Amino acid sequence: MTSDVVSVEIPGNRDDVLKILKRTGISGVPVIKEGRLIGIITRKDLLRKPDETQLGLLMTPDPITIGPDATIRDAARLLVKHNVRRLPVVEGGALIGLISVSDLIHAIAHMKITDVIKGTYTSQTFAIWEETPLTVVGKVMEISGFDAIPILDAENTLKGIISERDLIRSTVIEDSVGVSDFSNGTDDDEWTWESIRDNHTLSYSISKVQLPKKAVKNAMVKNVVAVPLNAEVSECALKMKRARIDQLPVINGDKRLIAMLFDRELIKVLCI
Repeated sequence: MTSDVVSVEIPGNRDDVLKILKRTGISGVPVIKEGRLIGIITRKDLLRKPDETQLGLLMTPDPITIGPDATIRDAARLLVKHNVRRLPVVEGGALIGLISVSDLIHAIAHMKITDVIKGTYTSQTFAIWEETPLTVVGKVMEISGFDAIPILDAENTLKGIISERDLIRSTVIEDSVGVSDFSNGTDDDEWTWESIRDNHTLSYSISKVQLPKKAVKNAMVKNVVAVPLNAEVSECALKMKRARIDQLPVINGDKRLIAMLFDRELIKVLCI
Protein backbone atom coordinates (compact mmCIF):
# COMPACT_ATOMS: atom_id res chain seq x y z
CA MET A 1 0.00 0.00 0.00
CA THR A 2 0.90 3.66 -0.24
CA SER A 3 1.44 4.93 3.32
CA ASP A 4 1.91 8.65 2.66
CA VAL A 5 -1.63 9.29 1.40
CA VAL A 6 -2.66 12.63 -0.06
CA SER A 7 -6.06 13.53 1.41
CA VAL A 8 -8.39 16.49 1.88
CA GLU A 9 -10.46 17.56 4.86
CA ILE A 10 -14.02 18.80 5.19
CA PRO A 11 -14.74 21.66 5.06
CA GLY A 12 -12.49 22.14 2.05
CA ASN A 13 -12.23 23.62 -1.40
CA ARG A 14 -12.92 21.88 -4.71
CA ASP A 15 -10.26 23.93 -6.45
CA ASP A 16 -7.63 22.57 -4.05
CA VAL A 17 -8.64 19.02 -5.00
CA LEU A 18 -8.39 19.90 -8.69
CA LYS A 19 -4.87 21.29 -8.15
CA ILE A 20 -3.83 18.09 -6.36
CA LEU A 21 -5.13 15.87 -9.17
CA LYS A 22 -3.45 18.04 -11.81
CA ARG A 23 -0.13 18.17 -9.98
CA THR A 24 0.16 14.51 -8.96
CA GLY A 25 -1.74 12.71 -11.73
CA ILE A 26 -3.54 10.54 -9.15
CA SER A 27 -7.17 9.65 -9.84
CA GLY A 28 -8.75 10.41 -6.47
CA VAL A 29 -8.21 11.50 -2.88
CA PRO A 30 -9.75 10.35 0.42
CA VAL A 31 -11.88 12.86 2.33
CA ILE A 32 -11.27 13.16 6.08
CA LYS A 33 -13.43 14.71 8.79
CA GLU A 34 -12.18 14.98 12.36
CA GLY A 35 -9.57 12.33 11.70
CA ARG A 36 -11.92 9.75 10.19
CA LEU A 37 -12.42 8.67 6.59
CA ILE A 38 -15.83 9.73 5.26
CA GLY A 39 -15.49 9.64 1.47
CA ILE A 40 -13.50 9.68 -1.77
CA ILE A 41 -13.36 12.38 -4.46
CA THR A 42 -12.27 11.22 -7.93
CA ARG A 43 -11.58 12.72 -11.32
CA LYS A 44 -14.96 11.39 -12.46
CA ASP A 45 -16.71 13.31 -9.67
CA LEU A 46 -15.16 16.60 -10.78
CA LEU A 47 -15.95 16.02 -14.45
CA ARG A 48 -19.53 14.84 -13.83
CA LYS A 49 -20.39 17.67 -11.42
CA PRO A 50 -18.62 20.68 -12.94
CA ASP A 51 -20.81 23.22 -11.09
CA GLU A 52 -20.41 21.72 -7.62
CA THR A 53 -17.86 23.22 -5.23
CA GLN A 54 -18.72 21.56 -1.90
CA LEU A 55 -16.58 18.53 -1.13
CA GLY A 56 -19.40 16.88 0.79
CA LEU A 57 -21.58 16.89 -2.33
CA LEU A 58 -18.79 15.97 -4.72
CA MET A 59 -17.45 12.96 -2.84
CA THR A 60 -18.63 9.35 -2.83
CA PRO A 61 -19.51 8.71 0.84
CA ASP A 62 -18.74 5.55 2.83
CA PRO A 63 -16.11 4.13 0.45
CA ILE A 64 -15.19 0.44 0.37
CA THR A 65 -12.16 -0.09 2.65
CA ILE A 66 -9.71 -2.85 3.49
CA GLY A 67 -7.57 -3.75 6.50
CA PRO A 68 -3.74 -3.72 6.58
CA ASP A 69 -3.47 -7.51 7.02
CA ALA A 70 -5.50 -8.38 3.92
CA THR A 71 -3.74 -10.02 0.97
CA ILE A 72 -3.29 -8.47 -2.46
CA ARG A 73 -5.71 -11.11 -3.74
CA ASP A 74 -8.31 -9.79 -1.28
CA ALA A 75 -7.64 -6.28 -2.55
CA ALA A 76 -7.91 -7.34 -6.21
CA ARG A 77 -11.23 -9.07 -5.61
CA LEU A 78 -12.69 -6.01 -3.88
CA LEU A 79 -11.46 -3.65 -6.60
CA VAL A 80 -12.92 -5.85 -9.33
CA LYS A 81 -16.19 -6.59 -7.52
CA HIS A 82 -16.97 -2.96 -6.75
CA ASN A 83 -15.39 -1.52 -9.93
CA VAL A 84 -13.29 1.02 -8.04
CA ARG A 85 -9.68 2.09 -8.52
CA ARG A 86 -8.60 2.48 -4.91
CA LEU A 87 -9.23 1.08 -1.45
CA PRO A 88 -8.46 3.14 1.65
CA VAL A 89 -6.60 1.02 4.20
CA VAL A 90 -8.22 1.60 7.57
CA GLU A 91 -7.25 0.48 11.05
CA GLY A 92 -9.26 1.42 14.12
CA GLY A 93 -11.30 3.85 12.02
CA ALA A 94 -8.20 5.80 10.99
CA LEU A 95 -6.80 6.03 7.45
CA ILE A 96 -3.29 4.51 7.42
CA GLY A 97 -2.78 3.93 3.70
CA LEU A 98 -4.29 3.31 0.31
CA ILE A 99 -4.05 0.39 -2.11
CA SER A 100 -4.84 1.11 -5.74
CA VAL A 101 -5.10 -0.69 -9.07
CA SER A 102 -1.74 0.87 -9.91
CA ASP A 103 -0.15 -0.67 -6.81
CA LEU A 104 -1.38 -4.11 -7.86
CA ILE A 105 -0.07 -3.58 -11.40
CA HIS A 106 3.36 -2.89 -9.87
CA ALA A 107 3.11 -6.19 -7.98
CA ILE A 108 2.06 -8.12 -11.10
CA ALA A 109 5.03 -6.67 -13.00
CA HIS A 110 7.37 -8.63 -10.71
CA MET A 111 5.42 -11.91 -10.66
CA LYS A 112 6.61 -13.24 -14.04
CA ILE A 113 3.09 -14.27 -15.11
CA THR A 114 3.44 -15.62 -18.64
CA ASP A 115 -0.27 -15.91 -19.53
CA VAL A 116 -1.00 -14.03 -22.77
CA ILE A 117 -3.51 -11.19 -22.69
CA LYS A 118 -5.46 -12.32 -25.77
CA GLY A 119 -9.17 -12.75 -25.08
CA THR A 120 -9.02 -12.99 -21.29
CA TYR A 121 -7.85 -9.49 -20.41
CA THR A 122 -8.41 -7.38 -23.53
CA SER A 123 -11.48 -5.20 -24.03
CA GLN A 124 -13.38 -4.02 -27.07
CA THR A 125 -13.10 -0.32 -27.59
CA PHE A 126 -13.88 2.50 -29.99
CA ALA A 127 -11.82 5.44 -31.18
CA ILE A 128 -12.26 9.19 -31.64
CA TRP A 129 -11.06 11.43 -34.46
CA GLU A 130 -8.17 13.70 -33.52
CA GLU A 131 -10.10 16.88 -34.40
CA THR A 132 -12.95 16.12 -31.97
CA PRO A 133 -13.39 18.95 -29.41
CA LEU A 134 -12.45 18.13 -25.82
CA THR A 135 -15.94 19.13 -24.69
CA VAL A 136 -17.37 16.32 -26.82
CA VAL A 137 -14.68 13.87 -25.72
CA GLY A 138 -15.52 14.52 -22.08
CA LYS A 139 -19.20 13.77 -22.67
CA VAL A 140 -18.37 10.62 -24.69
CA MET A 141 -16.16 9.33 -21.88
CA GLU A 142 -18.85 10.07 -19.29
CA ILE A 143 -21.56 8.24 -21.28
CA SER A 144 -19.38 5.29 -22.30
CA GLY A 145 -17.75 4.74 -18.93
CA PHE A 146 -14.31 4.40 -20.55
CA ASP A 147 -11.34 5.88 -18.64
CA ALA A 148 -9.32 6.28 -21.82
CA ILE A 149 -10.02 6.33 -25.56
CA PRO A 150 -7.64 5.87 -28.54
CA ILE A 151 -7.35 8.75 -31.00
CA LEU A 152 -7.15 8.20 -34.77
CA ASP A 153 -6.29 10.50 -37.65
CA ALA A 154 -8.17 10.68 -40.97
CA GLU A 155 -6.19 7.65 -42.21
CA ASN A 156 -7.36 5.51 -39.26
CA THR A 157 -3.84 5.49 -37.85
CA LEU A 158 -3.44 5.44 -34.07
CA LYS A 159 -2.09 8.87 -33.11
CA GLY A 160 -2.61 9.04 -29.37
CA ILE A 161 -4.60 8.28 -26.24
CA ILE A 162 -6.84 10.59 -24.20
CA SER A 163 -7.55 9.67 -20.59
CA GLU A 164 -9.38 11.19 -17.64
CA ARG A 165 -5.99 12.33 -16.34
CA ASP A 166 -5.43 14.32 -19.53
CA LEU A 167 -8.92 15.84 -19.33
CA ILE A 168 -8.33 16.98 -15.76
CA ARG A 169 -5.01 18.55 -16.73
CA SER A 170 -6.80 20.49 -19.49
CA THR A 171 -9.63 21.83 -17.33
CA VAL A 172 -9.96 25.45 -16.31
CA ILE A 173 -12.09 27.11 -13.65
CA GLU A 174 -14.62 29.35 -15.33
CA ASP A 175 -16.10 32.09 -13.13
CA SER A 176 -19.23 33.97 -14.09
CA VAL A 177 -22.05 35.93 -12.49
CA GLY A 178 -25.67 34.80 -12.34
CA VAL A 179 -28.66 37.03 -11.61
CA SER A 180 -31.93 36.06 -9.86
CA ASP A 181 -35.00 38.29 -10.24
CA PHE A 182 -37.15 38.66 -7.11
CA SER A 183 -39.66 41.16 -8.54
CA ASN A 184 -43.01 41.33 -6.70
CA GLY A 185 -44.72 42.99 -9.65
CA THR A 186 -46.79 41.31 -12.37
CA ASP A 187 -46.97 41.75 -16.11
CA ASP A 188 -50.10 43.84 -15.63
CA ASP A 189 -48.56 46.39 -13.29
CA GLU A 190 -44.95 46.40 -14.50
CA TRP A 191 -45.19 50.15 -15.20
CA THR A 192 -46.47 51.13 -11.77
CA TRP A 193 -44.24 52.79 -9.15
CA GLU A 194 -45.01 49.91 -6.78
CA SER A 195 -43.63 47.42 -9.27
CA ILE A 196 -40.44 49.43 -9.75
CA ARG A 197 -40.04 49.83 -5.99
CA ASP A 198 -40.48 46.09 -5.36
CA ASN A 199 -38.18 44.95 -8.14
CA HIS A 200 -35.11 43.25 -6.60
CA THR A 201 -32.27 41.30 -8.16
CA LEU A 202 -29.60 39.15 -6.56
CA SER A 203 -26.24 38.62 -8.20
CA TYR A 204 -24.20 35.52 -7.34
CA SER A 205 -20.98 33.99 -8.56
CA ILE A 206 -20.80 30.72 -10.49
CA SER A 207 -17.62 28.66 -10.50
CA LYS A 208 -17.48 25.79 -12.99
CA VAL A 209 -14.91 23.19 -14.01
CA GLN A 210 -14.77 23.63 -17.77
CA LEU A 211 -13.09 21.80 -20.64
CA PRO A 212 -11.75 24.06 -23.41
CA LYS A 213 -13.13 23.65 -26.93
CA LYS A 214 -9.74 22.82 -28.44
CA ALA A 215 -9.24 19.64 -30.46
CA VAL A 216 -8.38 16.44 -28.60
CA LYS A 217 -5.10 16.17 -30.53
CA ASN A 218 -3.83 19.13 -28.49
CA ALA A 219 -4.40 17.34 -25.17
CA MET A 220 -3.80 13.66 -25.94
CA VAL A 221 -0.69 11.63 -25.12
CA LYS A 222 1.14 11.16 -28.42
CA ASN A 223 3.94 8.76 -27.48
CA VAL A 224 1.69 5.71 -27.32
CA VAL A 225 2.98 2.47 -25.80
CA ALA A 226 1.19 -0.45 -27.50
CA VAL A 227 1.33 -4.25 -27.22
CA PRO A 228 0.42 -7.22 -29.46
CA LEU A 229 -2.26 -9.80 -28.61
CA ASN A 230 0.34 -12.37 -27.60
CA ALA A 231 1.96 -10.12 -25.00
CA GLU A 232 2.33 -11.65 -21.54
CA VAL A 233 0.57 -10.38 -18.42
CA SER A 234 3.63 -9.38 -16.39
CA GLU A 235 5.26 -7.89 -19.48
CA CYS A 236 2.25 -5.61 -19.96
CA ALA A 237 2.14 -4.71 -16.27
CA LEU A 238 5.81 -3.71 -16.44
CA LYS A 239 5.12 -1.45 -19.44
CA MET A 240 2.27 0.21 -17.54
CA LYS A 241 4.46 0.68 -14.49
CA ARG A 242 7.39 2.19 -16.40
CA ALA A 243 5.21 4.51 -18.49
CA ARG A 244 2.93 5.35 -15.54
CA ILE A 245 -0.18 4.64 -17.58
CA ASP A 246 -3.45 2.82 -16.90
CA GLN A 247 -4.02 1.29 -20.33
CA LEU A 248 -2.29 -0.07 -23.42
CA PRO A 249 -3.65 -0.14 -26.98
CA VAL A 250 -3.52 -3.65 -28.48
CA ILE A 251 -2.39 -3.76 -32.11
CA ASN A 252 -2.13 -6.39 -34.84
CA GLY A 253 0.79 -7.14 -37.17
CA ASP A 254 -0.09 -4.12 -39.32
CA LYS A 255 0.06 -1.91 -36.21
CA ARG A 256 -3.68 -1.28 -36.42
CA LEU A 257 -5.72 -0.85 -33.26
CA ILE A 258 -7.80 -3.94 -32.45
CA ALA A 259 -8.50 -3.73 -28.70
CA MET A 260 -7.50 -2.11 -25.41
CA LEU A 261 -5.85 -3.51 -22.31
CA PHE A 262 -6.97 -1.70 -19.14
CA ASP A 263 -5.19 -2.12 -15.80
CA ARG A 264 -8.49 -2.86 -14.08
CA GLU A 265 -8.87 -5.91 -16.34
CA LEU A 266 -5.28 -7.03 -15.90
CA ILE A 267 -5.56 -7.26 -12.09
CA LYS A 268 -8.17 -9.99 -12.55
CA VAL A 269 -5.21 -12.36 -12.85
CA LEU A 270 -4.87 -12.03 -9.07
CA CYS A 271 -8.47 -13.14 -8.50
CA ILE A 272 -7.99 -16.60 -9.99
